[in-house]
Amino acid sequence: MNDNTALIDEISRRIGSENLLAHVRSFGCQLNVSDGEKIKGVLKQCGYGFTDDEAEADLIILNTCAVRESAEDRVFGIVGSMKKLKEQKPSLIIGIAGCMTAQSHIAEKIKKSYPQVDIVLGTSAINALPQLLLDCMNGARFSADITEYDDFSAEVEQVRESSFKASVPIMFGCNNFCTYCIVPYVRGRERSRAPEDIIAEVEGLVRSGYKEIMLLGQNVNSYGNDLGGEMSFPQLLRRLNDISGDFIIRFMSSHPKDASRELIDTIFECDKVAKHLHLPVQSGSSDVLRRMNRSYTVEKYLSTVDYIYSRDPDFSLTTDLIVGFPNETNEDFEATLDIIKRVKYDIIYSFIYSKRSGTKAAVMDDPIDDETKGRRMRTLLEVQREISTEHYKRFIGRRMRVLADDVSKKKEGYLTGKSSEFIIVEFPGDRSLIGQFVDVEVTGAMNWAVTGSIIG
Repeated sequence: MNDNTALIDEISRRIGSENLLAHVRSFGCQLNVSDGEKIKGVLKQCGYGFTDDEAEADLIILNTCAVRESAEDRVFGIVGSMKKLKEQKPSLIIGIAGCMTAQSHIAEKIKKSYPQVDIVLGTSAINALPQLLLDCMNGARFSADITEYDDFSAEVEQVRESSFKASVPIMFGCNNFCTYCIVPYVRGRERSRAPEDIIAEVEGLVRSGYKEIMLLGQNVNSYGNDLGGEMSFPQLLRRLNDISGDFIIRFMSSHPKDASRELIDTIFECDKVAKHLHLPVQSGSSDVLRRMNRSYTVEKYLSTVDYIYSRDPDFSLTTDLIVGFPNETNEDFEATLDIIKRVKYDIIYSFIYSKRSGTKAAVMDDPIDDETKGRRMRTLLEVQREISTEHYKRFIGRRMRVLADDVSKKKEGYLTGKSSEFIIVEFPGDRSLIGQFVDVEVTGAMNWAVTGSIIG
């Protein structure tokens, strides 16, 4: 993509001293949040300030998610309500970015049905934003770029939401084509960033005082598969672990088929890598996994879990689960309950299956009624609640290193943070500790968090 310096200078000149404000709202996953920070970075270079109030904004960009059709419907509802804002302020520029716009039929629908929208921006076309803005300033009624670009060498400045926690995308796209998932169609095939660019970015963040680095990708542990053997994900983790400084490295999301023993050994052997693994199982039935195109069986998944627990029986695992996938039988669902009882996850993120147009699962027969799906979900959550309530007790009496990240919403005078194990910890403390590591002795456990007191 071309150097945007001249375009940005022209926009800055036109904005001048008008103090124009932008409102950027991101939906969905952490990759989307990171993209939203990059959009803000481009707008900052162009001379925009920022506001949380869309009524004050001169530019509104909705950075969208397409994982579920309900998410798209929500965005269309918001866009529809902005027609009045546009009438009240005709100079207002409205843009739609993100995964929704990567679908050409959605981009066309926006153009035809939502005349209040001025800009449509694809997931990898953030560098095109200055040109689209300039088109609008020159009188264009509609300007769009949903091209899938592969050039990540020109790093985009990010306006980060936190001063001590940073997300760093290390790869883009997905090659897995799970039958329920739209991501490969809206974010393209897997493309890994150059390792030297990632390392340089993390080094800069650590020098700037960031304490948590979250590596992001649709499937981070397939990082490097397209780099011709230059560097694998475990090798990248080891390189980042060698960077001087006091910080923790996290990553998501992982695919079980790529959770190698080398990766697991790396987690245990690198002192800065969090002792936690998010390992989405999706279902406890190998038959359902086959129809999901997950590329592993329950037996293969459990062999990975067994290896992890052979290294540390108290290691922290979290997972994703889908309830009510097309043709899920009672036996399939019972198998899912069995696997959560066997593995004892600290946290599960569970979802009732909903049809997603454009995926293979959308055309599968789905005789399971909503009442059955809802009943299964309630049962699953109750089983997990019982597991978490008991399982979190293993932390009582331990010392946990916690990055304090906010004041507690539940207890006055308390702070909250996450441990290396990705466990929420609540403890008494002054808000001046936010953004710092503290050692906490755990004295109590609930089904969603542990409590304790700062040591020393």
